[in-house]
Amino acid sequence: MRRRDWSEAADSRLSERDMDEKKSMNNQLHVLEGFTNLFRATEDPRVAERVRELVELFKQRILDPRTGHLHHFFAEQWRVRSDTYTFGHDIEASWLLCEAADVLGGAALPQQVRQVALRMAQVALKEGLDSDGGLCYEGKAGKVIDRRKECWPQAEAVIGFLNAFELSVEAKYLEAARRVWDYIEDHLVDRVHGEWFWRINADGSPDPDLPKVSEWKGPYHGSRACLETLRRLSQIRSSSSPQIQPVIHDE
Repeated sequence: MRRRDWSEAADSRLSERDMDEKKSMNNQLHVLEGFTNLFRATEDPRVAERVRELVELFKQRILDPRTGHLHHFFAEQWRVRSDTYTFGHDIEASWLLCEAADVLGGAALPQQVRQVALRMAQVALKEGLDSDGGLCYEGKAGKVIDRRKECWPQAEAVIGFLNAFELSVEAKYLEAARRVWDYIEDHLVDRVHGEWFWRINADGSPDPDLPKVSEWKGPYHGSRACLETLRRLSQIRSSSSPQIQPVIHDE
């Protein structure tokens, strides 16, 4: 990380939750998102090369193939330094990787990425979706270690589970997306003052110590979720189920 004068910062963390390491999954994820849309707008082959490199980076370095979760922090040579994962990043990456591969085109890479995305969505559904319909925040070694529900993982879960349904035509993913949407409507939307609460605590109440808007919270995730949900539901409605070709994957 660099300071305003471009000198190297002594501490590279973006927040108190982060580790002071050279590389992070979250930075790569949002660079991927930006480059994907830049390529969509420009069709510049140099951008396509960067998108392809990032997709391969997620497949080979960032995704843990044993667990279906994303590693968070790495040393400079990609040695894993973290041992926890966030369900929101897992489900968000599952659909952003599909988007990136689809924009690049071809057959082999999109098919490979869809396999990965379905695995990630399946793990998020099995391990992270709580009985109340909300997606828990953090896990470690197959266990939930933070059951609180922040707003952005719920937004990403709606898109990610809809994406998994489009890929697999498995009703469990459509039902999961509906359950998360219901959780947003019932718990996160502030119907008095507007916007979404930042986080719902384990007792079901909004966290009173967190603001509605800050440098870490704005309408980005929620607005994108609404737009993506409208688009994807329109596609699902316009396609009869037998015509939606599921991904063929090994058991």
